[in-house]
Amino acid sequence: MYVMEMEHVKKKFGEKEVLKDISFSVKEGEVVSILGPSGSGKSTLLRCATFLERMDAGSLAYTGEEVVKDLNGLSLYPPQKEIRRVCGNFGLVFQNFNLFPHYSVLKNIADAPISIQKRDKEEVYAEVRKLLEKVGLADKENAYPCELSGGQQQRVAIARALALKPKMLFFDEPTSALDPEITAGILKIMKELAAEKMTMVIVTHEIDFARAVSDRVIFMDEGIIVEQGKPEEVIDNSKNERTKVFLKKLVY
Repeated sequence: MYVMEMEHVKKKFGEKEVLKDISFSVKEGEVVSILGPSGSGKSTLLRCATFLERMDAGSLAYTGEEVVKDLNGLSLYPPQKEIRRVCGNFGLVFQNFNLFPHYSVLKNIADAPISIQKRDKEEVYAEVRKLLEKVGLADKENAYPCELSGGQQQRVAIARALALKPKMLFFDEPTSALDPEITAGILKIMKELAAEKMTMVIVTHEIDFARAVSDRVIFMDEGIIVEQGKPEEVIDNSKNERTKVFLKKLVY
């Protein structure tokens, strides 16, 4: 089953065409890494998939339900209430954490399941404490974001995304703001999620990580998907010159 499907997606900012007719789908349990230079459209693709940006053209479906329809080359969006419902399908982890500074760690993670999903408070708190154990922060539930390191804040952000019990997770360069030592801890959590068959789409520059966890790697450049396939095909035996040049810069 496909958790998410995008067909013929286009997006412009002013005169700049950032996404040029991209079709992209993700199967249940699949881990897809998206590589590419800055400005290639990777983050915009994620933002369109998660309703943070509106597509100009193309369709978007979750679990077989077409949410955004393509009508004569224009994206037709449903009412906001419908979009909010569909957003329950996914969690999103940003590169800059986006935690609420005035909420404790516990409240940062528990707030959406309680206020948006209307779940039982004590049940959510029990689940949040299990998630904090999972990400190695069992002793930090009463801390505030300003008291945490960048790596700890990103662990909280991952726990917050998981607390909504999404069908898939999107990661937008989750380690780009972190130093290498802290990055290793975040990548370890993501590897564990991959081993648990969590469906994930990861925009990353971590080539070794992408090779290790991905079922499929996509290389984007200038708003198009240049190449995609298994990690060993795209990373180790790339057929496309643009992909080869990009990877060479990262390796050396």
